[in-house]
Amino acid sequence: MRYTFNLRKPKSLDKTLIVFSSYFKNEGKKFVYSTGESIAPSEWDFENRLPKNLNGRTAQANDNRSIKNQLDRYSMFFAELTNRYINSNLELDIETTKKEFDKHFKKVEAISNRFFDVYDLFLKAKKSDFTDNANSSSTIKRYEYNKTLLNDYQTYQKKSLHLSKINFEFYNDYVNYSVTEKKHSANTLRRNIGLLKTFLNWAVENNHTYNVEFRTFQSPKAFDTDEIALNLEQVQEVYRKDFSKHLKLERVRDLFVFGCSTGMRYSNYSKVNRNDVQNDMIRVMDQKNKDKVLSIPLNSISKAVLVKYDYNLPVISEQKFNEYIKDVFKACGYDEEIKKISKIGNQINEEMIPFYKRISSHTARRSFITIMKNKKIPDKVIMSFTGHKSLEVFNKYYKPHDVEKVDFMKNVWN
Repeated sequence: MRYTFNLRKPKSLDKTLIVFSSYFKNEGKKFVYSTGESIAPSEWDFENRLPKNLNGRTAQANDNRSIKNQLDRYSMFFAELTNRYINSNLELDIETTKKEFDKHFKKVEAISNRFFDVYDLFLKAKKSDFTDNANSSSTIKRYEYNKTLLNDYQTYQKKSLHLSKINFEFYNDYVNYSVTEKKHSANTLRRNIGLLKTFLNWAVENNHTYNVEFRTFQSPKAFDTDEIALNLEQVQEVYRKDFSKHLKLERVRDLFVFGCSTGMRYSNYSKVNRNDVQNDMIRVMDQKNKDKVLSIPLNSISKAVLVKYDYNLPVISEQKFNEYIKDVFKACGYDEEIKKISKIGNQINEEMIPFYKRISSHTARRSFITIMKNKKIPDKVIMSFTGHKSLEVFNKYYKPHDVEKVDFMKNVWN
């Protein structure tokens, strides 16, 4: 059965609806159905009944390809529907066709196709996922931050985001906004694009959109940052600092040192309690990889911190922790200027920044791995403590201190 696409108002100067139509000989009537897509007549190929300018990377070409993809859905579904009835020796009529079209195409609108409404449904699904592959709380927070970032971008652009308009024009503009306005590094940008594509894939799989142009977006290349790690002497120095007159900083310092001496993520080491310790071994489920149980022997420092707080470590949010730990290191005299090298977009930036401003909750985990590797502990043993599965990711945490680098060089060349 033949079909075609027509414009509702072919002589309009503005965009007009595209309608699907097919003539039913058995009824002597034409079936007409709105596709919900609009296009300017100047962009319509009246001879071939499809959008013009389908090649290239211009915004208009991207929009026209997206419209063409939507129209293809209607033609393919109609062909499948007519073949189904022919093979069943049944006669397809207009009323049945309309019901089938409503059932197939309007389910998207019935669920939701508003960008942030769909994002909220995505977050709800991720939070209620209790399978073995469920996301950790830290990953959920990243999805939540990504929603905030997209909302900020929408406010900045002063126009609403639409799932059907996620194309190369959006991608290039969003990347530019992240780099120039948010000053995101290459690694942060790469992570956020990955999170966005995960959301968009979910939206497609759950019938909120049929726009898959995002799948061709290329994530920015990762950049090996020059994050710092402490050596054993520095950890011990911070541990010995008297903070008895600053109890807030003392609690933050103790939590940090506990992280340095166990190698766990903050989401793990900040929650250890008496029930997690058996025979001088910390046994907890990894908060990020919940199919893995960590078994970490206590040492003199980690055990002393636990005993000090009667196995109930101070409770503090990671955000506050990252704020206060800088005050700890500033009080310890770590205020010398050190060079920080970062990459924003394709631009390599170098800046001098106080040492204490480089410290965060993750410095503890990085320091543990670096200290253990410098002591020639086998990678496999360290990874059994940290929960790393990939040697490539694990090795990125190794950040030898300049003192160790000098010693290594002397041991070989002197």
